[in-house]
Amino acid sequence: MKRFWGTQAVGITLLVLVEGHAQIKPVYPLTKSVEQTDNYHGISVADPYRWLEDDRSPETAAWVKAQNELTHQLLDQIPFKDKIYLDLEKANNYPRYSAPRQKGDYLYFYKNDGLQNQAVLYRQKGQTGIPEVVLDPNSLSEDGTVKLTVFSLSKNGAYAVLGFSKGGSDWQEYRVMDMKTRQLLPDKIEWVKLSNAAWQGDGFYYSRYPEPQGSIRAAKNENHQVFYHRVGTPQSSDQLVFADPANPQRFHNVVTTEDEQYAILYIKDRGKGKDGNGWRIRKKGETSFTPVGEDLSDFKYNLITNEGDRFLIETNENAPTGKVVWYDRATQRWQPFLAEKPEPLQAVGAAGGKIFASYSKDIATQVYVYNLQGQLENELALPVLGTAVGFSGEKTDTRVFYTYTSLNYPPTLFYYQIKSRKSAIFRKPEVAFNPDDYVVEQVFYPSRDGTKIPASIIYKKGLKRDGTNPTLLYAYGGFGVSFTPTFSPTRIAFLDQGGVYVQPNLRGGGEYGQKWHEQGMKGNKQNVFDDFIAAAEYLIANNYTSPERLAIQGGSNGGLLLGAVMNQRPELFKVAFPSIGVMDMLRFHKFTVGWSWIPEFGCSDNADDFRYLYAYSPLHNIKTGVRYPAVLVTTADHDDRVVPAHSFKYAATLQAKAGPSSPNPLLIRVDTNSGHGASSTKKSLETSTYLYAFLFHSMGLVWK
Repeated sequence: MKRFWGTQAVGITLLVLVEGHAQIKPVYPLTKSVEQTDNYHGISVADPYRWLEDDRSPETAAWVKAQNELTHQLLDQIPFKDKIYLDLEKANNYPRYSAPRQKGDYLYFYKNDGLQNQAVLYRQKGQTGIPEVVLDPNSLSEDGTVKLTVFSLSKNGAYAVLGFSKGGSDWQEYRVMDMKTRQLLPDKIEWVKLSNAAWQGDGFYYSRYPEPQGSIRAAKNENHQVFYHRVGTPQSSDQLVFADPANPQRFHNVVTTEDEQYAILYIKDRGKGKDGNGWRIRKKGETSFTPVGEDLSDFKYNLITNEGDRFLIETNENAPTGKVVWYDRATQRWQPFLAEKPEPLQAVGAAGGKIFASYSKDIATQVYVYNLQGQLENELALPVLGTAVGFSGEKTDTRVFYTYTSLNYPPTLFYYQIKSRKSAIFRKPEVAFNPDDYVVEQVFYPSRDGTKIPASIIYKKGLKRDGTNPTLLYAYGGFGVSFTPTFSPTRIAFLDQGGVYVQPNLRGGGEYGQKWHEQGMKGNKQNVFDDFIAAAEYLIANNYTSPERLAIQGGSNGGLLLGAVMNQRPELFKVAFPSIGVMDMLRFHKFTVGWSWIPEFGCSDNADDFRYLYAYSPLHNIKTGVRYPAVLVTTADHDDRVVPAHSFKYAATLQAKAGPSSPNPLLIRVDTNSGHGASSTKKSLETSTYLYAFLFHSMGLVWK
């Protein structure tokens, strides 16, 4: 393999534009190019930066160092950067609580005092008890990047499984805590990934991969196995409960019923392009799992609760917006419980002998309470257009907790009294924020094919729609994920600077059920890009903003979205923040669990899929000499979900092809000790600070 290497001084130059704003023009590192080509179904595709896929290489480390030095040299000189950080810190400095969960005499909940890097796990006796610390993750690392990812209590509350992630990695380590002493036991379980902890008797089920060969962060993960761990024993003695080496690209997870009499094994075969899951049942004392239907499934099945050997299941089998059914194991018969509705079923929970079904009506949550015979008892009265989550507990609970939030409604904790059928506030956020100071709109705009796309918009009251407002357009559009309205104190600081925030619900999401999702999958992915471009055009046509004041943002699948729309319509946007994006659509399936995205995207190994993937792949459609927006790519060294090589290769190509002629900076920032998202509050605030500083400076504005 022949390689070409160049050296170039890295630095910045200040250019004075016509309007008098000092624009920063970077001198990029000259990235090594290699003669690497691949043949896809008769088409030769160059991959000159393939070497950046090696995260263990000193050359890759040197490239990252050079890029970070350039980016920070540029951003750190923006005069109002430190002011932004202080404003964001102030906006986020208030206590934040999770909804509590009842177990025995205790309520368990998380609390962040405001600027703690990680939320602390507490418990208290009853509603008025004094909170006591169960575990403070902030004490586990110097930089606050060890996160508590799993907390699962045994049935009697005597023990708990705690899962820990280091530096934002998806790899987890499980420990066991004695809840009487609140001390960690010697039990230690490693190489856990994409797993839960399901108790049964004096132990629990969990899922893990074999220790990876090669790069811990990038090597392909295969052979997901289920084990049973008995408290007080070493991991080496754990019982292998289920494995399927003949089908290495399957996910296996076990949940148990509340009475612990049954274990349910979920099987997902996304490597074969199936978007659903199969499931099997094993009664306590049995030695194997009995299949219910086929393991290969296009439909999803999720256990809600059970009554003996009858199982209440949420599914989309022949019901694109979702339904709920009973399955009787003894007779193997199905019985309807909640029929499919026009509104998509978002979540179903059980507590206190009731079933709580959450639906989405044009993105707003609607919650209905049913008895176990499927009879409607009442609808919960919820505040403004927003999002409600929670509604789960145990059969003996007399109340159920939930959280409600919206764009201008800080997360507020409620409890619903099952007997009286009434809700009340449990905890109100102590945030200095007046929702009446802001305007929230929901609009429906036409996409390219005429499909009406909903979007939520928020801005400060009194703002003039004169086309001059800095506007941030943020979207996702994939994997059936519903992108619902939620509150962000960081976003409020932007609105207070005269900003407009817009959140469209693109096809590919789950906001209108499985059909809405399918319209943005595989060969239909262009619909997602069209929906996003149409949102930008709507905002410009209606004078919310202009191309010179429009910034776009998206992460993961949303980073892919940004890369695609920038290639297709670069003139529409002034600033772009593609974050942790899937940028190489021809090789994504070769890293970690990227193969599990094949049902969503397709796969370049298939000739038909290759055709449309190659047509929009962000990496492969960057054009030479095109004036791209000011770009700040963000990724992290511990991202073992969407490996940073995607962003590395994308940034290198963007700088090489568009950098020499572009008046706008094309930069990448690689965070350390972070993963698929910021690993601590401090890192989150730092990232947001750089984004807003870059946005305002690129638009010739000042953070006041």
